[in-house]
Amino acid sequence: MAQTQTDFSSSTTGETSGGSVADQAKQQAQQVSEQAREKAVQAKDQVQSKVRTQLDDRTTQAGEKLSSTLQDVRTVGQQLREQGKDTPARLADQVAEKGDRIAEYLQSADADQLLSDVEDFARRNPWAVAAGGLMIGLAASRVLRASSEQRSTQNRALPPAYGSGMPAAPPLSASGTSAPPPSGAL
Repeated sequence: MAQTQTDFSSSTTGETSGGSVADQAKQQAQQVSEQAREKAVQAKDQVQSKVRTQLDDRTTQAGEKLSSTLQDVRTVGQQLREQGKDTPARLADQVAEKGDRIAEYLQSADADQLLSDVEDFARRNPWAVAAGGLMIGLAASRVLRASSEQRSTQNRALPPAYGSGMPAAPPLSASGTSAPPPSGAL
């Protein structure tokens, strides 16, 4: 009976040490999981920051380019007015005025404001967004079709490729001449 108690106590000790190893492994797994989660959050924050910075830079540049183009429209309007063409000159001035508001908005709005405004527009005008998506899809399909036709035309001009049904050249022998076909090959 004394031996039974000893066996029992050793098995209990083994379970306890095994349990502590399992607990340690579980804690380490949780720590690794938490570290991975933190790294993922940091990476996501870095990407969002870069995207926001890029969006801010690009929209500011677009606003500046639009302002420059609108100055050209004003010049055209002034030239039309000098030629006595008041109606087209007024249209050019109206386009320039409305374009100025857009250019100022692009130059001053930050990425969060732009995204918020786009989301609001999409909520108010879902059909306009769907129509825009349809137009983009059609344009993309036209581009892909044109590039496919261009590649097809280029491929027809190339010599036949391996595996195209053309017989292969006979292998060269060690002397660099064509080796005779193996017997029974034909």
